[in-house]
Amino acid sequence: MFRSVLEGSAAAPDMMVVVNGVETPAWNGETVASVLLRVPNAGRISPVSGKPRLPYCQMGVCFDCLAVVDGIASTQGCLVPVKPGMRIDIQRGPREIAR
Repeated sequence: MFRSVLEGSAAAPDMMVVVNGVETPAWNGETVASVLLRVPNAGRISPVSGKPRLPYCQMGVCFDCLAVVDGIASTQGCLVPVKPGMRIDIQRGPREIAR
């Protein structure tokens, strides 16, 4: 079910996810990208300019929402619904190599 930004922020969160090591509230039906829009400094870092990027198109075309989700790099956050306990980390550059 879709919730507006105002409704979602007024209602108690349905779950917690971890963004860059910090527990962050999230709601059912929300995507990883929408969570990243609420968290300061949570977007990926551009490999060209070194500046932060945030989700833009919200439909899987622009790749500005790439994040490391549950250890999987280069995940398009706008296409992935959040799940309780999900770990979301900033992605530096176009992709990251697992260590």
